Amino acid sequence: MATTDRQASTLALAHALSAAERGLAVIPLSRTKLPALRSPHRPAAPASTTPAPAPAQPPCHGECGRFGHGVYDASTDPRRIRELFAAAPWATGYGIACGVGPHHLIGVDLDTKSGTDSSAALRELALRHLFTIPETVVVLTPSGGRHIWLTGPPDMAVPNSAGRLAPGIDIRGAGGYLVGPGSRTEHGAYAAAPGTSHLLPAPCPPALLHLLLPPPRTDSARTTGGQGNGHGLVHFVLTAQEGQRNTRLFWAACRAYENGLGPELAGALIEAAVRTGLTEREARSTIASAARMSRGGR
Repeated sequence: MATTDRQASTLALAHALSAAERGLAVIPLSRTKLPALRSPHRPAAPASTTPAPAPAQPPCHGECGRFGHGVYDASTDPRRIRELFAAAPWATGYGIACGVGPHHLIGVDLDTKSGTDSSAALRELALRHLFTIPETVVVLTPSGGRHIWLTGPPDMAVPNSAGRLAPGIDIRGAGGYLVGPGSRTEHGAYAAAPGTSHLLPAPCPPALLHLLLPPPRTDSARTTGGQGNGHGLVHFVLTAQEGQRNTRLFWAACRAYENGLGPELAGALIEAAVRTGLTEREARSTIASAARMSRGGR
């Protein structure tokens, strides 16, 4: 291993241990930003005389006691972290597990690929849904993007998503991880934005959290087929309480356009939103915004 790689690995371990002191569970990452340790359950290439494989077993999340389970290896225990890095001396970075205590981290990844203006998209969402991103940890990526660290409630699992909220905005939630500041990758280094490294992750604004969480399932939403799914989306808007109306309409409209039902359901969604208290103009504006974002995310 080159001296620079040894130095990068030593620095990565030091940064990982520092993050663990703040209650952040970490794993070693390779220069590709992937977990540095390969799964111990990778199947060997079968020979021609090998019998058919047995039915797949439920995935192991570390119950076997070995390393190589990705984010499920993450720990805040300094001894375990040192063991993980010792098993992966090629690691030049570290990942921070999202959705686990005590912080229950949520990562808002503002990407810069494909010419998207993810920062503008987030500002538009904030204006439309009346939330403000609080002062919190921000990590700068080598490509010019940003990772905004927020925390969620311990009893809510925020799912991972890519471009669902808006083009260029990816969400790292339960089962996901963020590349930690101080990591070095094949594209460059990750670093905390000036003035944010001393901060603790701030709570996710409730209005943004509503956008990130999957909607409660209803009997009509479980119905198969396009028409059944459409009824479920309309019902979801109709059952919105004050403070949820615009958020629910926006979410339902996004799902409708993603499933090719947007033009067909727009009228019913507007009518449902008006019945909950929104004006027709507000409803049409929200649906138009959802249509733009859904088209841009494809």
